[in-house]
Amino acid sequence: MTAKSIMFQGTASDSGKSWMVAALCRYLAQRGDKVVPFKSQNMALNSYITADGQEMGRAQVFQAEASGILPDVRMNPILLKPSTDSDSQVVVNGKVLGDMSAAQYQEFKPQLRGEVTDTYNSLANEYDDVILEGAGSPAEINLNKRDFVNMGMADIADAPVILVADIDKGGVFASIYGTIKLLPKKHQNRIKGIIINKFRGDVSLLQNGNDMIEDLTGVPVLGVMPYSSVQIDDEDSVALTRKNKVMDVSKDLDIVVVVLPKISNFTDFNSLAMHPDVSVRYATNANELGTPDLVIIPGSKNTNEDLAFLKETKFDTAIQALHSRGTFIFGVCGGYQILGKKLIDANEVESDIEEQAGLGLLNTTTYYEDTKTTTQSKATIGDLKLDGYEIHMGRTVLDEGTQPLAHIYQTNGNETDHMDGAVNDDKTVYGTYLHGIFDNPEWTRGYLNQIRESKGLGPLKNIVGSLKDFKETQYDELAKIFTENVDVDRILEIMDASEKVE
Repeated sequence: MTAKSIMFQGTASDSGKSWMVAALCRYLAQRGDKVVPFKSQNMALNSYITADGQEMGRAQVFQAEASGILPDVRMNPILLKPSTDSDSQVVVNGKVLGDMSAAQYQEFKPQLRGEVTDTYNSLANEYDDVILEGAGSPAEINLNKRDFVNMGMADIADAPVILVADIDKGGVFASIYGTIKLLPKKHQNRIKGIIINKFRGDVSLLQNGNDMIEDLTGVPVLGVMPYSSVQIDDEDSVALTRKNKVMDVSKDLDIVVVVLPKISNFTDFNSLAMHPDVSVRYATNANELGTPDLVIIPGSKNTNEDLAFLKETKFDTAIQALHSRGTFIFGVCGGYQILGKKLIDANEVESDIEEQAGLGLLNTTTYYEDTKTTTQSKATIGDLKLDGYEIHMGRTVLDEGTQPLAHIYQTNGNETDHMDGAVNDDKTVYGTYLHGIFDNPEWTRGYLNQIRESKGLGPLKNIVGSLKDFKETQYDELAKIFTENVDVDRILEIMDASEKVE
């Protein structure tokens, strides 16, 4: 007996299929099922490192958390991390295979089909339910010949499909109809239901449209999900368009994150907004920086090219000027490297820029190396213990006027002893390779209080609880909204019909 399965596919990227998978996983876990998420291929720059040092997409991480299980790289066997407009780093089963152009990858895909099939089958033999997620749209007819991500994956798993459509983008009925009708008949027949997502307003006003799309396609609308304020990690960079650009003036601290063209792991900053005195916003150009209390330069998949972007757009001089006037600066991973005085890539590991001056706010030099660091790490800063993870290529050397930020004492469960990051003399510029550093509330509160003190404000006590506990409440809330607005009984009937006996 293998697992029951169902697959959520979308009319477009960022339609909400990741959230639908998480919601159903949570519901099934709540009723006692052993459930696992699966997405054969992700294209994303937000990734995560598992306990054994494997790299995978963040969507399957939060879906695993919703399922009540630990992230396993088998949930996302292929991860594509775009480094340029035409090239991506290809990560297979958690390890870097190499860089490929889009054309090269299309030629290589048939070699990965067996890997994807075997990985899916291994999960299907261990779990009661496998909840699959597609990528982009199944109606990308130029790519469907070698597809193992959308309908090609549904064929491999013999899974029924629920189509998720984003009404917030507009044209929802056209996107539903067009998606279904562009598919061959055998794949149209796989679609057993439709969920309309991100609806605002009176749902009764949508009913006649739902009736018409059912008549036109022969596929029932199983529910309408409201636009939700549930806080779950985003994976797709499209989600950055929804991030705040304006400060909440009711807050004491204004924090701005620089949006790099190849920004990675922007989920690092979600937990900052949990602190009651903090407003977090995102700047796509230098004019949007304003006069913040803290500027954060995030991680990057192509640090040298993103540094060149900062210079071309005058972000660099704006950040330097802000620092000279008292603004705190923080860099994470690629952002840490950018803050240094020099980046050297003699072997063109990351780009064809062999050497480039950084922003010079930290007296450090970064040397790029072929080996990619992928670790879960435990660290200490002063008396506090922190958890985080590292995903980077490059080694940063500290020179005069800088001190290390953290002591790393464990990586991937093994004892170690090395230093991480850098802090300048007056403690206004910090850099670290530790993704997730702000998910440690006690340390973050202390750092925020340092910024408050610089403004003449008194310190606050930490009232932010465990991020894990907060996430648990969010997954429960998502499942509640899902069951209230979607015909879950019908979905379970569809899954029961998918059950197979080998």
